[in-house]
Amino acid sequence: MNYYTQKTLAAGQPGTQKWIRKYGEALVCVRYKYDLQNKRKLKTVELIVEDEPWELDKGRIPANKIVNIKVQFGEIKLGRLVRGAGGIWNRKKKLWELPYCEAINLGLEDRIVF
Repeated sequence: MNYYTQKTLAAGQPGTQKWIRKYGEALVCVRYKYDLQNKRKLKTVELIVEDEPWELDKGRIPANKIVNIKVQFGEIKLGRLVRGAGGIWNRKKKLWELPYCEAINLGLEDRIVF
């Protein structure tokens, strides 16, 4: 089925009172979706089903962050491997630049230069 969302109402907005009475504090929002193929209008609700403590992991590195990789002169195979994974040579730094997830996939975490 091919739906598209026309409108999203946050809990408390006009049009959500019926759902607040039914779901209470668990209600996050109400969405109006349309199925063009079957000519149907659907209402969906988003609910909170679990609430638990959480803290941001400040040491986490995003997968798409570009990191610098140290490859020694003469490590031709490793250089080709890094280049093949999308690495770009930075002449000024004399280091390879590669997304963090690719560096991890290649097992190069010990070669990352911060």
